[in-house]
Amino acid sequence: MFKQCFIKRLLCRFFLPLAVLALMSSKAQAISLISDEETELLLQKITAPIFKAAGVPFNRNKVFIVNDESLNAFVSDGNYLFVHTGTIIAADDVEELSGVIAHETGHITGGHIITQKIKAQEMQRVSLASMILAGGAAAASGNGNVAMAVALGSQSSMMTNYFQYRTEQERSADESAVKFLQQTKQSPIGLYRFMKKINQTNEMSGVEESPYFRTHPMNQERLKFLEKAAKESPYAPMPPYQEEFSRVKAKLLAFLSEPNETFRKYPLQNTSVAAQYAQAIAFYKLLNLNQALSLINGLIEKEPNNPFFHELKAQMYMETGKVNQAKTEYQKALNLMPSAASLQIALAQATLETNPTSAELRNIISILNKANISQPSAMGWMLLSRAYGMQGDKAYSTYAAAEYSAAIGEYKTALKQLKIAQDFAQNNPALRLKISDLENRVKPLSERQRRY
Repeated sequence: MFKQCFIKRLLCRFFLPLAVLALMSSKAQAISLISDEETELLLQKITAPIFKAAGVPFNRNKVFIVNDESLNAFVSDGNYLFVHTGTIIAADDVEELSGVIAHETGHITGGHIITQKIKAQEMQRVSLASMILAGGAAAASGNGNVAMAVALGSQSSMMTNYFQYRTEQERSADESAVKFLQQTKQSPIGLYRFMKKINQTNEMSGVEESPYFRTHPMNQERLKFLEKAAKESPYAPMPPYQEEFSRVKAKLLAFLSEPNETFRKYPLQNTSVAAQYAQAIAFYKLLNLNQALSLINGLIEKEPNNPFFHELKAQMYMETGKVNQAKTEYQKALNLMPSAASLQIALAQATLETNPTSAELRNIISILNKANISQPSAMGWMLLSRAYGMQGDKAYSTYAAAEYSAAIGEYKTALKQLKIAQDFAQNNPALRLKISDLENRVKPLSERQRRY
């Protein structure tokens, strides 16, 4: 199910605008994330082999899709990988996307995340020292222009040094990316094409137009290195998962763009599966449900075992109030992909809206518990609390509600709910242990939240 959400994370981005030097350690950036099983599965198929080649542990719960049209991707502490939707949509094929991910993996193995933090701290100290020096110069000369000249000179030197340092890191990541791609029997041609595309875009529109250029300084030496590596690669450009990539790209564009833009990119004369996928979403956004369903039913007829076509059909039904039909389609999708947490949650949500029987409630509780083990989510805990409540189980319902509150950062509320859950769980040692574990996790977070 295609969903968007907003979160706040402390991100280690690979750039340092001069204006925010003093704010690096204290500001959290809000980013919009997209949850979509089909896109996440594709990223998993691309990323897992590259991480394995690099010796980096892979966890699909640490790969995120950022709802941002700019061309960018980045990594953060704990081997988290963030890929912008703009990068996926702008990539011409899966090789380009794979190249970008290999490059970001190079930043992980190069230890660039921690060294970037150290460099940022050094720059903060230098920036502070330059301001003190400028103040001293102004006091000595009685001329404010002298202070400005001293400060600008120090900062110019600092930024020149920083960008040189960043370019060296980027070259190192390029070299690692080529190695990882070769080890996974892929040509570096995709990485070369993508970087060339970024470079050409900036030459035409200016550096400030491309966040990827700011975060990944490019020069001709790097391009020549990648071009040479692509020419020398023994592996022909044979993109794996190209059809899956085409569909994901069409799906993202259709959900994130206006319908007229979708029809411009995927005109009705285009009858490929990817195009019809996008067209179905565009018609749905135009509130033309009949035409949307006609297209998606045609795709299901072609590929009856594709869970994502059933999922899209279910989403259309769910969002237009046809809950029983949605429940049927979500069940079909889950039967085809039983371990997909997003489908488990979607089916649970639809079922809970249909006055479920006792047997259905037991099934939904089982499904939601599996989802919260494989991919814990606030929605999963909220629905589980609701399901337990409908079953009359106050202890587990309150405990699940506390998990939900903790997941959304409401730690004070979570602690209150845990106290109530403890009272309900007097005769349930297993649940009391879970409550105690959650309390131990939440207390430090609540105290930290109170301090700041």
